[in-house]
Amino acid sequence: MTEFDLNQAGFQADLLALEKAELLAFFKTLRKLRALSWSDVHRDKGLRLESIKSLGVADAYTIRVTLRCRAVVTREGDLLRFLSLHPYHDSAYR
Repeated sequence: MTEFDLNQAGFQADLLALEKAELLAFFKTLRKLRALSWSDVHRDKGLRLESIKSLGVADAYTIRVTLRCRAVVTREGDLLRFLSLHPYHDSAYR
């Protein structure tokens, strides 16, 4: 995985609302993602990647980005597009 799209307006608002510790943990996760292949991301127990169908978007997933926070992402080849952040895990599936 080599590229990230962090430009979605809703995602940026969520990102800027994170407290410092959560923000640092998020960037640590980005470094980890950058070093993994897509198949490694699927197998990684800490990231807990889960496909979601409820959004009606192809290749939509939730991924753990901090201990308390999940992100909704889509994948397009090597690009991982971050759509939103959810400080409470269950809210990522709505």
